[in-house]
Amino acid sequence: MSTKATFYHAGCPVCVAAERTVADALDRSKYNVEIVHLGQQKGRVAEAEKAGVKSVPALVINGQPFHINHGADLSVLK
Repeated sequence: MSTKATFYHAGCPVCVAAERTVADALDRSKYNVEIVHLGQQKGRVAEAEKAGVKSVPALVINGQPFHINHGADLSVLK
């Protein structure tokens, strides 16, 4: 059984670098990774907020948000 991991980002250079480094490094046999580009999927900003995401890039694993560097606050994506 794999663990759900959601990587939220906004497409900025910091986010893209984090996606390549962090999300791509997760063992796909252990993690079911979903990549969510909030700049293109604005309807999912509320979902990210509910998961505890304050800024992107962020990785949420089992409901626990992990903020990676700082590309953009969620407030600017609304």
